[in-house]
Amino acid sequence: MKVNGINIGQRYKPFIIAELSANHGGSLARAKESILKASSTGVSAIKIQTYTPDTMTIKSEKPDFYIKQGLWKGKSLHDLYSEAYTPFEWHKELFDYAKKLGITLFSTPFDESAVDLLESLNTPAYKIASFEMIDLPLIEYIAKKNKPIFMSTGMATLDEIHDAVKVIKKYNNSDLLIFHCISAYPAPTEESNLRNIEFLKNEFNVLIGLSDHTINNIAAITSIGLGAVAIEKHFKLNDEEDSADSKFSLNIKQLTNLVSECNQAWLAKGKSGKFNRSKDEEQNIIFRRSLYFVKNLKEGHIITPDDVRRIRPGYGIAPKYFNDIVGKRIKNSVEIGDPVKWDDIL
Repeated sequence: MKVNGINIGQRYKPFIIAELSANHGGSLARAKESILKASSTGVSAIKIQTYTPDTMTIKSEKPDFYIKQGLWKGKSLHDLYSEAYTPFEWHKELFDYAKKLGITLFSTPFDESAVDLLESLNTPAYKIASFEMIDLPLIEYIAKKNKPIFMSTGMATLDEIHDAVKVIKKYNNSDLLIFHCISAYPAPTEESNLRNIEFLKNEFNVLIGLSDHTINNIAAITSIGLGAVAIEKHFKLNDEEDSADSKFSLNIKQLTNLVSECNQAWLAKGKSGKFNRSKDEEQNIIFRRSLYFVKNLKEGHIITPDDVRRIRPGYGIAPKYFNDIVGKRIKNSVEIGDPVKWDDIL
């Protein structure tokens, strides 16, 4: 899979997506500053969200439209999205600014009008949010654009994921990455259930990543070892920020650490998938144990267990041959501290 010229897969360093979401705080200038700062951390891409309050929900006083628990308890859906959304009229300026900085920018559309806007800006990819993963008509509309797709699976049943994947593959058979995701804000690290990454990889035979809402980098780093090839994480400029999403977002320093630590985790995995030893070990082979003579022995002497020891360093023959040489005759006289060599034994 490739997004804007960047390869994504097991052979490549993790594709790290910095999610701005609501952390622009309603300011275009702050949105641009956030993109600038995030682009300096080494992330692969920055993502925004494309919707308006009226494309997400309706303004209603009925109880259904009020959040009853969690981080946003007591707010109406319309009020929450009014606070959090990224205005459509900002998008071109943000895409142009990202292009100027040389950083990939793409978005999560939440309805068809958002897709149309992003298509007009030549977005290099699309993200399908966990909450929209069951909106198959929207997924079909996105898939028909034949762009790479990242899809989060928070709250989804296995059948629901299969339904969405089937729609995507009908129109776009290769460029799909599924994010394992826990849709809790913030998500407890101990509830990350990262073994789902291995399961999803085997079940769907596509690239798998982690959309992470924990407030540290532990789950993200661990997920690399389990096969995740992409990480999505919310970010903010600083810890003083107070927005709809700031409570589960990394600051710029933490985002920088995320990139570095995930890249190191990827390097630590190795690339071959076969059993091999590090070249850095070669210089230490001589310090393993081997067989050494611990007595002065004359030619023709029959070796006893007391004549030889298994000690460091490793210039003699391997310890596994200890019993094989006991009872054999010395071919040439040896001294204490001589390594046992096959040439010394009849």
